[in-house]
Amino acid sequence: MEKYMWTTCESSLNNDDPPSQQSLTIIRSLIVNPHTSISTITSILETLTRSLKLTTRRHILKLLTDLASHRPHLSSSIFNSIHSSPPTDLDSLTALASISEQNPNLKIELDDGLFVSMCFSCGTVSNRLWLLKNGDKFGVSVQVLLTLFLGFTKDPYPYVRKEALDGLVRLCKCGVVFEDNESVIEGCYSRGVELLNDFDDCVRFSAVNLVSEWGLMIIAANQEENKKDWSDTVFMQLCSVARDMSMGVRVAAFSAVGKIQMVSEEILLQTLSKKVRPIAKEKKSHSLHTAEKLKSLVANAAGAFVHGLEDEFYEVRRSACYSLHKLVILSAEFAARALNLLMDVLNDNSMVVRLEVLEILHHMAASDCLDVQEMQMHMFLGTLVDINDVIRSSARKVFKLMKLSNLELFQLSIDSLLENLDMYPQDEDDVFSVLFYMGRSHKDFTASIIKKVSREIEPDSNGNISLDSARIAAFLVLSISAPLSGDQRCQSIPPRFFSYAVTLLGRISFALKDILDQDALLEYLFQCSRAPVSSNMEVEGEEPSLPSINAYVGTHNVIDASDPVLTPLLQTGVEKSEFHSIISVESGDVGDSYAECQLDEHDQMRKSMNLMVANVKDVWQLVQSSCIDTALKTLRACKEEVAMIASSFSESTSVLAFMSQYIKIMTLLAKIWRHIVRKGQSYEIGELEILLGKLERKLREMRCKFIGFSKEEESHVLELVVLACILRLFKLEICCYRTTLKRLSATISRLEFLHEEGSIQLSNFVGEVKRTLHGSATSVGGYG
Repeated sequence: MEKYMWTTCESSLNNDDPPSQQSLTIIRSLIVNPHTSISTITSILETLTRSLKLTTRRHILKLLTDLASHRPHLSSSIFNSIHSSPPTDLDSLTALASISEQNPNLKIELDDGLFVSMCFSCGTVSNRLWLLKNGDKFGVSVQVLLTLFLGFTKDPYPYVRKEALDGLVRLCKCGVVFEDNESVIEGCYSRGVELLNDFDDCVRFSAVNLVSEWGLMIIAANQEENKKDWSDTVFMQLCSVARDMSMGVRVAAFSAVGKIQMVSEEILLQTLSKKVRPIAKEKKSHSLHTAEKLKSLVANAAGAFVHGLEDEFYEVRRSACYSLHKLVILSAEFAARALNLLMDVLNDNSMVVRLEVLEILHHMAASDCLDVQEMQMHMFLGTLVDINDVIRSSARKVFKLMKLSNLELFQLSIDSLLENLDMYPQDEDDVFSVLFYMGRSHKDFTASIIKKVSREIEPDSNGNISLDSARIAAFLVLSISAPLSGDQRCQSIPPRFFSYAVTLLGRISFALKDILDQDALLEYLFQCSRAPVSSNMEVEGEEPSLPSINAYVGTHNVIDASDPVLTPLLQTGVEKSEFHSIISVESGDVGDSYAECQLDEHDQMRKSMNLMVANVKDVWQLVQSSCIDTALKTLRACKEEVAMIASSFSESTSVLAFMSQYIKIMTLLAKIWRHIVRKGQSYEIGELEILLGKLERKLREMRCKFIGFSKEEESHVLELVVLACILRLFKLEICCYRTTLKRLSATISRLEFLHEEGSIQLSNFVGEVKRTLHGSATSVGGYG
């Protein structure tokens, strides 16, 4: 069938008569069909190549172009066939250009004279446009193209003038150097300036681009003493069309203005004032030959940005903001005056424009040229409670870098951030981060604010503190930020505030993840909480009341434990049958700091606790002997004894809280051990997973909620973590195997570090796990 179809069409191509439409359709269907045989394609190529000699060959060229497109391996042969007979018509050039686009290695070499002749002899405007648009693809010399483009800028048809201007812009971007380079550059620039007043919008649009590109080339080509003069001239020339009738031209003008990076301050200030200011020129201008021309340009540039930011089209307002973004860093006075306009634009109806303004303010803050006054601040603060979350986020980025000049502005900013937090709780992480940055940048102001609100942070008369309040949490973030700067003036922050902050470790560390990780934050809070208390922040005549520890027991920590390779800088634990350290406990609700209490106050309680620890250690022997029920009864008795001891003291202590947590962990271990002994009962697998999850959570709570332990106590809790990992690996669930193995490896590494410091001796249990871990990762799962 394929052969028959081709044979039928081949005869029509061999005749001198033009091929019928039906024959052309059949041939094209054979070309585009990927299943057409190679022999048929070869025959089609040979026949079409011979048919190029026909006088009516437009359809033949189109078929050859399709053949090159669908059979790329034949494109070179087709290209050479068309190019071998000098292409004197537009159809041949179109075919060659199309094939060369698909294969960049194929270059069109066209005689300069032939190309010029085709440009002037082509009958239609569309053909002339096509030649000007693709002239640089035909190997025509740059001098010829420059002459043609300059000539056609005076063509009676506006689209031809536009294409000629675009061609000149392309030549400029190529960085071509001409024989009389300075004269050529000034000539092209002058032609663009003339066409800024063209009647057609599209021509003026292209003229703006030409003035911008060739103007930048003039600036670069001139000597240092003339650069600024030319920069001012090009800048004012572009500003003169900022009030053009066409929206597109105004957008292009403002975009081009932003590319000029060397402008006199007096001219910049003129663009912000509609009243024409006197521009002093002490030296002779090389770019403007008459004072009248300078005066005219200054008048045209007056208030350019005022009009741009007040334009009815948001595209123009956005383009004007883009230019200001580039120019505000050139002059401090210009930045200060532009700020008044920008604050008004913060109320713009377009979110895109408001975002562009916030980007400018961020750029100004980063360049240390953002000086917001009180009246401006009131307008700016509104963005923090904007209904759009993108606007609020962009505004907070500015506040991170702002330098406020007085306490009143700082207080206004903090109040607005708290209002942001109250109205949009989902912004908490970002608000906390901003507060931290602002606290570090304004240390004195931060200390003053914290002194005023210290009563809000302190516990009430019952010893309770509402750390779940977003406002209190925000003040804690602000208070811990100032000492991080290392400034001694900020040491008036009470150390107990850092203890309170530990209770919010998860929330704070997530918000500050771009500054420091959770372990570093915990270490920092721990160190600051142990610093001596400064008296100048205390309420005169009162002792600071400490929050009750009762609310802590049983609470959940908000620490993020998603990282499987968690190697904390601070761990906790109990190794021996005695407590060697003062233990402080922090929770999600309350916080205690007993770093200054005396050991004598709790001697009786500690003796009781030491006896209980010895009993708990004996429980483990019962567990290993499979006397699980007896072990659980003993642990319940220990729990009741802790509650009884707590009721005997006027205030609860962190030691009791730790003991309660420790008993819960041992209870979970006993229950898990019972499940492992009965591993054949598959119906208990789900419950085992729940128990393992609780055990891991309780161990995480113990490691981050308690501070101030000895290395021996720390090592004991680490061994409990190792045991929990072993029990998790015992299940051999592939989904958590790698994660658990990494956690186990990290914990072993921490124990080895403590051992290398000479603080502890590794137990036989840890040594065996270490050897097994190094020997075979899979064997760890069976270690019990």
